[in-house]
Amino acid sequence: MLDVYRFVREAGRHEGRLAIAELPRLADALAQTEGEVDYRIESITGNQGQARLRLQVTGRLLLVCQRCLEAVAHDLVIDRLLELAPENSAPTQEEMEDDSVDILPLGGALAVDALVEDELLLSLPIVPRHAKCALPMAAADGGQAHPFAALAALKHH
Repeated sequence: MLDVYRFVREAGRHEGRLAIAELPRLADALAQTEGEVDYRIESITGNQGQARLRLQVTGRLLLVCQRCLEAVAHDLVIDRLLELAPENSAPTQEEMEDDSVDILPLGGALAVDALVEDELLLSLPIVPRHAKCALPMAAADGGQAHPFAALAALKHH
């Protein structure tokens, strides 16, 4: 846990490494949970004095290709700007229209691993796949007859 208010006051910087296996919400989307991701969080001040965090995450995830069902590498280069807001405050219209910054409501403590995991989940492609790959049945087929060929033979009797 990170005391965000102290972190911002002291213009902090926090770096670390997380094991992918320790990120349970991410596990369903992965082919393998081996490996690690590196992250860095630093406190910065916006143009109008807003407290912000810059989150950077790098690493590689192995996702399941939705064509061939094999592992496909997804390289991570996440660089997000998060504006801190009190937990019960509503964002202004201007803040909602600003796509360069996301609003992060906070109570005071920040679970770094949960924040990193959230950003990893948001970075995943909707349909992970290789640029070129064969369908699973084409590879397993090995030149054998189509599974419905037996039905076609019954139709002639």
